[in-house]
Amino acid sequence: MDSGRHTMGALRPWARYGLLVVAHLLALGLGAAVLQALEGPPALQLQANLRAELATFQAEYRACLPPRALEELLGTALAAQAYGVSSLGNGSQARNWDLPSALLFTASLLTTTGYGHMAPLTAGGKAFCVVYTALGLPASLALVAALRHCLLPLLSHPGAWVATHWQLTPATAALLQASGLGLLVAGIFVLLPALVLWGLQGDCSLLEAIYFCFSSLSTIGLGDLLPGHDHGLHPVLYYLGQFALLGYLLLGLLAMLLTVETFLELPQVRAMVKFFRSGGPLNAEDEGGILGQDELALSTLPPSAAAPERAPAC
Repeated sequence: MDSGRHTMGALRPWARYGLLVVAHLLALGLGAAVLQALEGPPALQLQANLRAELATFQAEYRACLPPRALEELLGTALAAQAYGVSSLGNGSQARNWDLPSALLFTASLLTTTGYGHMAPLTAGGKAFCVVYTALGLPASLALVAALRHCLLPLLSHPGAWVATHWQLTPATAALLQASGLGLLVAGIFVLLPALVLWGLQGDCSLLEAIYFCFSSLSTIGLGDLLPGHDHGLHPVLYYLGQFALLGYLLLGLLAMLLTVETFLELPQVRAMVKFFRSGGPLNAEDEGGILGQDELALSTLPPSAAAPERAPAC
């Protein structure tokens, strides 16, 4: 084990970054292969079913439709759907750019979620989105940094108490704190909202609800599932749902960032970053300094929880 570690540590920086890039490309290829195997056949089957339905409709109503009229109508509908505009559903459904929808759209811009359920139609709207996002993203990052600075010390108090009560080492306390925070965020901001969404949304499975919550908090925002849309909800329920989704998105992203920041303080993560950043092999001082960095991360621990200092050598 030690010989393999020193061999990896003796690699030049360009070789280390090359290994990292190759590993990343392999991960991309593996993900693409798995998705192609899982999603390719159902997509082909859906395309075949759609063509069969279209052929049946044309055969039945060919005498009533001019040539290519249906294709032109479908093309117009799909082009409008790309901007979130649809004529399907209940006529009493809220408009696309009402206040809750506009607030949710601006939140998706500033959080880089980008659900894609609606998009600006005019050149002025697109230009405003560019300027608004360019100015709003730095402000949002500054707000998140300020909140993180205030909340991280508060979140470290339970871990400090556990480390003091159980006499844990700083590395073990950091791992326990990160695991506890990760489970707490997963339960409050992923599992619990998914259960609520599963209960309220009739055509949504529990897996789809979890998929939506995770894609929102990870800022993927694929937009294939968005609660409260295209269901002809009562206006009051629609407005409440949109505002609830807005609050969930802002609070959930903050909780996710705090969790990621906590995991970045783990000694294992610091060691991996140091391995790719260092220009030479890791020596004993570098390997032993990992716990020292973790002690700085857990600076809120009381003095009784810190490891006893070694006596200086004579």
